[in-house]
Amino acid sequence: MKPTPPEFSQQFCDNFEQLLSWRRDVRRFETTPIDQNLFNRIIDQALKHSPSVGNAQPWRLVRVTSPRKRQDIRTHVETELLQSGMKYDDETAQHYKRLKLHGLDTAPEQLAVFSTIDPAEGKGLGRQTMPETLTWSTVMAIHTLWLLARAKGIGLGWVSILRPEEMNKVLDCPKNWSFVAYLCMGVPEQESQTPDLVRDEWQERLPVDSLVFVR
Repeated sequence: MKPTPPEFSQQFCDNFEQLLSWRRDVRRFETTPIDQNLFNRIIDQALKHSPSVGNAQPWRLVRVTSPRKRQDIRTHVETELLQSGMKYDDETAQHYKRLKLHGLDTAPEQLAVFSTIDPAEGKGLGRQTMPETLTWSTVMAIHTLWLLARAKGIGLGWVSILRPEEMNKVLDCPKNWSFVAYLCMGVPEQESQTPDLVRDEWQERLPVDSLVFVR
């Protein structure tokens, strides 16, 4: 007997659009720990239901709990923040210094996400000509995690101003793991539909019709 696919109501569709609108890159967190049952369920559901090329499931998550490793990562990020800021001049440089670009000081959960370079899983299906689809699959898992977390009242922030090789070194990961993202998770200190970088007047969202082309 074939399973009956669900019918998604208009209310569900409206709620899903709201979820997309309220999914923000969070940088300000409450220090209150996430309920561990909730945290485990979010991770479990995200990894069970994320799509991946050839069903390879290349994602590898490292839950960073060691205070020393967290401090090493924070020190590295702060160094890279200063280096990145040197490319800007005058007013833009001052604007950059005012931005809050990570939640490493307060996020109760921190995850390093890696993608395996050539896993046996999937038997190479779908990635012979585009091996980067493994990384894209891992990014899809991150986005699935992001939406699930937001639906449960948990915020997620992606820290990107760091060097991948440093993450492999600090976390002592296998050489065939390629670093993709460092994520902060926790209850947001404040909620907003507006991206921080829009609110801080760094970059407006581009109009959709400027991003879609016809050939």
